[in-house]
Amino acid sequence: MLVTNRFVVDVDTADDFTERAHAALTALAARPGYLRGQLVRALDDPRHWSLVTEWESVGTYRRALGAFEVKVSAVPLLAESVDEPSAYEALATAAPGGAVVVAESDRAAGPYR
Repeated sequence: MLVTNRFVVDVDTADDFTERAHAALTALAARPGYLRGQLVRALDDPRHWSLVTEWESVGTYRRALGAFEVKVSAVPLLAESVDEPSAYEALATAAPGGAVVVAESDRAAGPYR
């Protein structure tokens, strides 16, 4: 599962934001079920940032949010993200040069429901 938290950050506070985002990413990366993560910034508008993490399952992500270090280092930052859905299930994947592999949704009987 993929978690995308988007932020709009004033240029004059970007250094503080990146420091806090690095701490959040460090805390999340230490949790079981964490697969990978990135702090990214929009090329077209440097005020727009995203913290993107990938997890084994929705359960591992939710359990990670309950860990003390995550509550201290990540949750306050995540609370500043744009108020929109942030957790996504993978419904189709493709390796480089590979075919698209469709997955069943955990939310419904068929894909994309």
